[in-house]
Amino acid sequence: MKDILIMGIESSCDETSVAIVKNGREVISNIIDSQISIHEKYGGVVPEIASRNHVEVISSVTEEALKQANIHWSEIDAIACTYGPGLVGALLVGVSYAKALSYALNKTLIGVNHLEGHIAANYITHLDLKPPFLTLQMSGGNTQLILVKDYTSFEILGKTRDDAVGEAFDKVARVIGLGYPGGPKVEKLAKTGKPTIILPKPNLDNLDFSFSGIKTAVINLNHKDPNINKADLAASFQKDVAEILTENVEKAIKETGIKKVALAGGVSANLYIRNKFEELKKKQGLEIFYPELRLCTDNAAMIAAAGYYHYIKGEQSDLSLNAIPNLKLNEN
Repeated sequence: MKDILIMGIESSCDETSVAIVKNGREVISNIIDSQISIHEKYGGVVPEIASRNHVEVISSVTEEALKQANIHWSEIDAIACTYGPGLVGALLVGVSYAKALSYALNKTLIGVNHLEGHIAANYITHLDLKPPFLTLQMSGGNTQLILVKDYTSFEILGKTRDDAVGEAFDKVARVIGLGYPGGPKVEKLAKTGKPTIILPKPNLDNLDFSFSGIKTAVINLNHKDPNINKADLAASFQKDVAEILTENVEKAIKETGIKKVALAGGVSANLYIRNKFEELKKKQGLEIFYPELRLCTDNAAMIAAAGYYHYIKGEQSDLSLNAIPNLKLNEN
């Protein structure tokens, strides 16, 4: 059986990435041009600057991906690109570039949901992982508990009612003076503190999440007492967030009977949260899957991996494909 090579293109936020993946699981190259240092001084991602930077580097990143893989264009079977969710200008750069390549080189075009890509990152790290399983999607824009029924079929069991977990980390980091990117900086500070500050936790009767209350409590405590121990505040916030996440997953396991759980998205790189899931694993006798740390944040390898499963089903996009900044994960 012929190997299938998919080129992935990712530009949904502040990483420009191009990758080549074989058979949906083997990364041949995965080039990432990160803009963190550019946006750090602004305290967050500036959409216009992000878009401009994507335009400037996407061609050279593509050339580097082909060079590192030692692959010629003629060997590429399809081009998969993120078309949402994300920043509309940033998405348009990747989508337009992928469409141009598809047209000029007569290659199959596959639009990939960015959220699907984060799930697929686990297929690269864990070659034996197959649906069905539960996924906890944790990023700056989304927090969802998903039943992965098949490689391209999903059911959303729960989602955030307000802030995404990564968004809450970023806002807390900004308030206590840590800057951007918030997640890693809160995690680092929390290591030096004690989780002794009591924060309000949501009491929801389903599998949805809420992080607005705990985030607001941190902001108010910091405002009320500017001299409050920031490390203890960070540690308390992180502890309660981890409890919210693990408790919901535990409830989902009881409801579905599925004991395979994959973490996905940028927040899955948080080692404290991973450790809390390891504790849940021992308690419940679960299988827990994490992406490699390099695949937790935005990258094109995960987009190519997700694209592969659409390709082998004969699913493709035409040149009317457009960026959809508020794209949802399709349930089918």
